[in-house]
Amino acid sequence: MPPDTAPPPVPLPESWATLRRFFPYLWPRDQPALRRRIVGAMLLVLAAKATTLALPFAYRNAVDAMTTPANEALMVALAFVLAYAAGRFASVLFDNLRNITFERVGQEATRHLAEDTFDRLHRLSLRFHLARRTGEVTKTIERGTKSIDSMLYFLLFNIAPTIIELIAVGVIFYLNFGWGLVAATALTVGTYIAVTRWITEWRNELRREMNDLDGQALARAVDSLLNYETVKYFGAEGREKERYGRSARAYAEAAIKSENSLGLLNMVQALIMNLLMGAAMAYTVWGWSKGDLTTGDLVFVNTYLTQLFRPLDMLGWVYRTIRQGLIDMAAMFQLMDTEVEVEDTPGAPALVVRRPSLVFDNVVFGYDPDRTILHGLSFEVPAGGQFAIVGPSGAGKSTIARLLFRFYDPWQGRILIDGQEITGVTQESLRAHIGIVPQDSVLFNDTIGYNIGYGRGGASSDDVLAASRDAAILPFIERLPKGFDTEVGERGLKLSGGEKQRVAIARTLVKNPPILLLDEATSALDSRTEQDILRTLKRVSEHRTSLSIAHRLSTIADADRILVLDHGRLAEQGTHGQLLSARGLYAEMWERQQAESTPGVSEPAQ
Repeated sequence: MPPDTAPPPVPLPESWATLRRFFPYLWPRDQPALRRRIVGAMLLVLAAKATTLALPFAYRNAVDAMTTPANEALMVALAFVLAYAAGRFASVLFDNLRNITFERVGQEATRHLAEDTFDRLHRLSLRFHLARRTGEVTKTIERGTKSIDSMLYFLLFNIAPTIIELIAVGVIFYLNFGWGLVAATALTVGTYIAVTRWITEWRNELRREMNDLDGQALARAVDSLLNYETVKYFGAEGREKERYGRSARAYAEAAIKSENSLGLLNMVQALIMNLLMGAAMAYTVWGWSKGDLTTGDLVFVNTYLTQLFRPLDMLGWVYRTIRQGLIDMAAMFQLMDTEVEVEDTPGAPALVVRRPSLVFDNVVFGYDPDRTILHGLSFEVPAGGQFAIVGPSGAGKSTIARLLFRFYDPWQGRILIDGQEITGVTQESLRAHIGIVPQDSVLFNDTIGYNIGYGRGGASSDDVLAASRDAAILPFIERLPKGFDTEVGERGLKLSGGEKQRVAIARTLVKNPPILLLDEATSALDSRTEQDILRTLKRVSEHRTSLSIAHRLSTIADADRILVLDHGRLAEQGTHGQLLSARGLYAEMWERQQAESTPGVSEPAQ
């Protein structure tokens, strides 16, 4: 087994390059309908912003008309008031039509990215999954996908329209009031943005710490719950609570700092905004006192500044959301960028098996460069042969199974099936020809029928029924109230060890592979269940090439040939009788196991 250590942290590419990488998902080449939706949404953004910019003119004219003593001004004022109300409604209408138009685009982009990430995770090597905590990986994907929708909304419908509005307000203020008010507005907005960015960057560091601690707490919770029985065995509930509590307390402290910093940001923003508002309105009142400006100009300036600072008021939140979205997306892209250790060679053909022979030819391999597990291992299993591999712990037995399935590639040497080197064929076709019954048969948290049918995509109910009968689990299933629809629980914990193994055997029978790998398939069972399972395995191994990896030598005594490994080398080989006569390592192991009185392992309660 490779060491279960976490990889060194890699700096996240927190830049707009992350957004550029996401752009193909947002603007898909093969979906013109989605592109039209984006264009339509942007046109609605422009229509809404044009309407919003026209509203203060109607408001100013209405107020100026009301200050005119003539009765004929009544209709003018009413007309501008009605136009103002209609404009506000139109602005809301355009905004919501924009959201409706764009919603499918955002959801489709999120879905495609999530699917690509999920597919990439399944392509990564076993080494990656052994080194990463599942809770942290799923949290990274969850954050990355959830951030997309809100980030797109703010970028396209908040930041872009605000920039347009800033430019338009500057032009309008210049035409109506000259450079003075334009310069004051520009200076204030620039200060507002700079201060907001500075404080938000500081808050992002706090947010990053929160995410790390949140992921750590989740990983510890998932790890503890997945090992529920182990926790109970050792009475470690208190230890687990304290271990999780340390992470939860650290997260709470980081969350308090983050929320307090938000209060500081809001206060600073309000101070800057109201300083400009007060100065601009005072300037308008001063112009009115000189007769240069009208009463309507006061509400004109007030309305524009209010509209301008409404999106700016959320700038800290928007900026943080976008930056956090970039961080979360970058973390997800980092997962996607993880190097695939085992890849098909370009143009690799599918494996074609006519005679399922298996050859290890001078195979050298280790999980780490400084620790070699297999030292030039060579052996051959002829088609239809029933071979077994035994040896002390750490001899490299389970490593052979991982290499055969191409979870790893050898450093040196070749592995051949029916004369074809497995590194030169597609992994999908390779694994389609090999079935495995592992020591710990992990099941999906679904029904028994689903788990058995999982052996082959598109398996029919008749296939599942036949496999269940051949695996000798059908009588047990028929006694269950829900039959094949019975839920097995997470990792199959509602079933006993023997029942789980029979489900695993049935699943492999549904797959119907020509090569069968039995990786200590009975080592975790009691003696009686073991004998039942062995009889089933012997029956299903007929007419197949089988390779049994075993710890208990009695379970493979009738194999055609037994390969004895020692420190990654083939120490002995022969039949059971030949190896006993040789008085070597196998005979020593046999005598030791016969002398030991090892009680059977009880099955878990149902």
